[in-house]
Amino acid sequence: MMQQYLRIKARHPDMLMFYRMGDFYELFFDDAEKAAKLLDITLTRRGVSAGEPIKMAGVPYHSAEQYLAKLVRLGESVVICEQTGDPATAKGPVERQVTRIITPGTLTDAALLEEKRDCTLLAISVREPALGMAWLNLAAGQFRVLETRVGDLTSELERLKPAEILLPEPLALPELEATAAREKLCLKRLPSWHFDEDAAVRNLSRQFETHDLSGFGCEDLSISLGAASALLDYVRLTQGMNIAHIQALKVERDDAFVRMDAATRRNLEISETILGDASHTLLSLLDTCATNMGSRMLRHWLHHPLRDRATIQDRLEAVSFLMNETDPAPYLVIRQHFKHMADIERIAARIALRSARPRDLSGLRDSLQQLQQATAAIAALTDLAGHATRHINALRQAMEPDSALAALLEKSLMEEPSVVLRAGGVLADGYDAELDELRAMQNNCGEFLLELEMREKARTGIASLKVEYNRLHGFYIEVTHAHSDKIPGDYRRRQTLKNAERYITPELKTFEEKALSAQERALQREKFLFDALLDRLAPFVTHVQQIAQGIAELDVLATFAERALALGYVMPFFTGEAMIEIEAGRHPVVEKQMEDFVANDLRLGAGENGTRQMLIITGPNMGGKSTYMRQVALIALLAHCGSFVPANSARIGPLDRIFTRIGASDDLAGGRSTFMMEMTEAANILHNAGEQSLVLMDEVGRGTSTFDGLALAFAIARHLLEKNRSYTLFATHYFELTRLAEEFPQIANVHLRAIEHKHSIVFLHAVNEGPASQSYGLQVAALAGVPESAIRTARKYLVKLEQGNVKRQPQGDLFAGAALPESTQREHPALTRLQAIAPDELSPRQALEQLYEMKKMMQKDSQPKE
Repeated sequence: MMQQYLRIKARHPDMLMFYRMGDFYELFFDDAEKAAKLLDITLTRRGVSAGEPIKMAGVPYHSAEQYLAKLVRLGESVVICEQTGDPATAKGPVERQVTRIITPGTLTDAALLEEKRDCTLLAISVREPALGMAWLNLAAGQFRVLETRVGDLTSELERLKPAEILLPEPLALPELEATAAREKLCLKRLPSWHFDEDAAVRNLSRQFETHDLSGFGCEDLSISLGAASALLDYVRLTQGMNIAHIQALKVERDDAFVRMDAATRRNLEISETILGDASHTLLSLLDTCATNMGSRMLRHWLHHPLRDRATIQDRLEAVSFLMNETDPAPYLVIRQHFKHMADIERIAARIALRSARPRDLSGLRDSLQQLQQATAAIAALTDLAGHATRHINALRQAMEPDSALAALLEKSLMEEPSVVLRAGGVLADGYDAELDELRAMQNNCGEFLLELEMREKARTGIASLKVEYNRLHGFYIEVTHAHSDKIPGDYRRRQTLKNAERYITPELKTFEEKALSAQERALQREKFLFDALLDRLAPFVTHVQQIAQGIAELDVLATFAERALALGYVMPFFTGEAMIEIEAGRHPVVEKQMEDFVANDLRLGAGENGTRQMLIITGPNMGGKSTYMRQVALIALLAHCGSFVPANSARIGPLDRIFTRIGASDDLAGGRSTFMMEMTEAANILHNAGEQSLVLMDEVGRGTSTFDGLALAFAIARHLLEKNRSYTLFATHYFELTRLAEEFPQIANVHLRAIEHKHSIVFLHAVNEGPASQSYGLQVAALAGVPESAIRTARKYLVKLEQGNVKRQPQGDLFAGAALPESTQREHPALTRLQAIAPDELSPRQALEQLYEMKKMMQKDSQPKE
């Protein structure tokens, strides 16, 4: 047996192998030691190999899924090696084969997947400076490619959040490896020939059963196609079969979405807070979807805001219709029908991969029945609506279930099928005549045993005699010891108990053989029929995927409607003018955490008083500057997703990218300080922001000395204004920057109001025109709990600074000698003479003579000393 294990294990050296032995999956050698640590299971030793005890650990077969789920979450891949031979007939070790390979990016089993998050497998190929990417959501059958720049890799990783990444063996991407280490991503290297671009077209054409790939619009994406081909090879290997439900390749283009880099996605806290928490995010606020499919699509939409105005408008009009004040409202009708819907998107994938379970199929059947009612209700809602519900009508038509599919599922399955096929009771009575006959033989057991018991009681005179069955000993006749003298001669002892004996008779033995044979044959027949049913369902997989997409999108639109009504959102208006104009805008997440949120206006772009391209935002810490800037970006993002927005009104011009430089922390793993991180993000913005970009800059330059920071902030602001020409919100504590508005009419100053009261501060959070009068730093420090003695010292020193009694020193040079204290330095003679002069008492001639004398003093002092 160990030879068999070692032979199979040698083909998968980098993966844990679950080796089936009876009712357990066993792990051996290093796999056992590793699994024992990761899963907190017992490590034992049994037998000897090469003179060393064999380390061994195991998990029960029936509860293996919970252990697999934990291993996958830890980034491990697992090989499942099943017994494929019959132990009863095997000569030597039972035949075993690898039936599937479970990796973090190829999950389809419901027990292993997160319900509301996609599981993405990503493949990367590089031909400098181009980056080719292909990614697959196996559980949904969605396959996409993109070609971009190598420099965009980090942004794409943040957008896609892959569970597993494939790349060719010789490729070195330090940035990727650093990100993988930091984010605990699973990296797998494949031989480079898998990524061959010439072979990729043939491989993909075979997969899609097409002559070439011209129908997918990807002929010019050779690098991405190489990655896509390698990805397909890997998935076929892990699943042990062709992936029939992957029937198309979708090309993503850079200009399809409002692009956001990794820092922006983190700073806006779309689906995770900066600390990695899933609560108190935009997604957690909006996700009241009725289905898991809708929740996953909502997450995708929030990370992929559209630029295509027509599609956005379709979504907005659909949301508006779903909010109609009927009784009940249209969105409520849809949510009522969807709330019991199974996750048919993932069920379709499991049907295609032949891993669907009985309850998957009954869930699909019940969902299709519910869907028939839902589509009828939607049709009734939209009959009189006309053009405004064109998009909803298109979704309804896409969701119409195939009557043949519905009929097949209704005919084939029990009303409540067993959880697992091996328990039987999955296929409906009347579906197969042979199965019905075998079940009848099993069902007749009860009648036969009752009749036999009555006959044996009469024959033996033992009133307490019982005829029963258990799995261990089969059928038997039980008689207590008190009646042992009445036992007939044809009774044969089967089992002795403390108070009774169990017997078998020739008649009962003959019946047992028939009954058990019928049960075994019925299970075999049911398994054969279930496999055949999966074959019959396979042609409907693409249809079910289409239905699932329609359900998910309508669910998201209904959720947008519900959220808009519950939270007081309005429809945004899109314009071709270069502008962002928001009246009474609110931060969607922060306003839910506060009793009284202060709404604020914003105007960027052309207006009655000229063009406002940049706002310089001043005000105290905690005053709301960052919240104000973030809410502008989130309102723009929501609008481009097709959602209503938290404002009284919003007019938004063309937008191609959103950038943020908000907050900073050290990247210790990458060897970058806070200031280096800040400047890296700023450099990215200055290189990539354009006239249709929205840029949020918060406290640029605070990570270095005052003068350096001010100089950098000034230069960056001017660059954004003159070179990038972006919509810019620039928050700063450098009040010197507010003077830019005097030089550039495209710049306006605004501030967050606060009121000082008895050395304390009240934040009003209202945005007003003009610069702030002060920063209120001492008051904020007091609120933060800085000791009062320190606050008093700071207040005294601040007075000296404001009166000019403290000389500002330039940034020190670490390698220069220490300067003498001011009190010990000798004053220059020319300066002494100048201070002694009374200008009003001098004639012009005397004044000129004094000036010449002081000049001679200066020249003499500046001559080099010998």
